[in-house]
Order: sequence, then C-alpha cells, then structure tokens
Amino acid sequence: MAAHETNESGQGQEQEQGRDAEGSGGAQAARTHLSAARLRARGWTAGMVRQLLGEPDLLRVNPQVRAAPRIRLYCVERVEAAERSEEFRAVSAAAARRSATARIAARRRRREVLARIAAEPIDVPLLAPRTLATLAVEHRDRRDGERAYERLVLPPEGAVVPDRWKVDYLMHRLARYDELLHGLHGGAGRATAEELLRRRIYAAITEAYPLLARECQRRLSTGNSDAGASSM
Repeated sequence: MAAHETNESGQGQEQEQGRDAEGSGGAQAARTHLSAARLRARGWTAGMVRQLLGEPDLLRVNPQVRAAPRIRLYCVERVEAAERSEEFRAVSAAAARRSATARIAARRRRREVLARIAAEPIDVPLLAPRTLATLAVEHRDRRDGERAYERLVLPPEGAVVPDRWKVDYLMHRLARYDELLHGLHGGAGRATAEELLRRRIYAAITEAYPLLARECQRRLSTGNSDAGASSM
C-alpha cells in the first residue's frame, strides 16, 4: 500500500518534531504528507496510527542524525479519509477515555504521595558535633576523593568543617525518604512532591541542628543543593 522513498542527498527532509524539510522535495512533502508529530497534533496516538494507517506512505532520512530511523510520513488524503470514518471516531473516543482515566489516576497518586510526605516523620540522626564533623568529612572524601587537596580524613580538634559538608552528609543519610516519591513520574506533580519533601527534610535538619539553619535556608532559597547531596 505504501510507496517508500529515501532521499540520501538530504533534500526534501522533514524533522520528526514536525518541522517540514527544506528543499523542493521537502516543500512538496509538507503539502502532501504529515509526520508522526503533526499527526499527534491532530489528536492521533501511536496506537491509532498503527491501527488505522499502518505503514507510512513515505520514508525520509532524518536531517539531524542520518543513522537514526527514517522519518515516517503519511499521505494527507489518506489521513483525512481515515479521520472521516466511524472507526476513527470510535478509536479516538476510546483513546480520549483512556487519557482521561490516566489523568484521574495520576492526580490521585499525586494527592496520595503528597499526603504521605506531609505525614511522614523525618528522623534526622542526632550526632555529637565532632562526630557529625568527622562523618561529614569522610562522606566528602568518598565523594570527591580525587580532589586530594580537600582531603582531611579526620578533622583535627578545632578544625572548621563547612556547614554545607554537614548538610550534605545528613541529606545522604536521609536519602531513603526519596522512596516517598514512588509512583510519581516526571511533570509538575513530581516537582511539587519533590519540593515538599525537600522543605520537610531541611526543616527537620534545622530543628535537629539549629546551627545549620542558615545553610538549609540558603539551599531552599536558591532551589539548589551542593553536589553530592540528595537528588531532591
């Protein structure tokens, strides 16, 4: 059914992201064919394409990476004919229902995760100042062992250990709370949950070690953690 063509010269190519290819062949394809990205913009899912359109009508070389799979193009007339069919309406409606169900489930998971994070006690290890300093330096050395000029191994009596090292170590000890994010994937929902968890953990560290409050607040205000701290 499909007539496949590969343009090795690079002319007449279309990017997968939906931008039409340059060159006379690409301009013609832009008028007569649709990429997978442009089909998605029209409401097609990958499953609908497989079910209703099958094989592409045209294949062209990917203009960004020639070794990548060729770009699939579908004839506009065939797409429009499919969109007028009863089968398309039925399949599209079913896809919309699945999408709505998935969104509802995702919102429910987000609410559940946020509730768990808000309710979970954050157990910060309470350590003597010198013990915390020693463990912070050892953690820093393990993480940045190649930076020999920073290696202290054991801080001498009275040595000043940066607060950021101590917070790094405590965040490492508290990394197990990342499990509270289980069930959330990328997107705004996960970002919100990660931010809540960060705030709860820094608040717990501040409560356990008031002298580290400024470092915790610095991280919260900048939205960043020093390298080696938890991923949150």
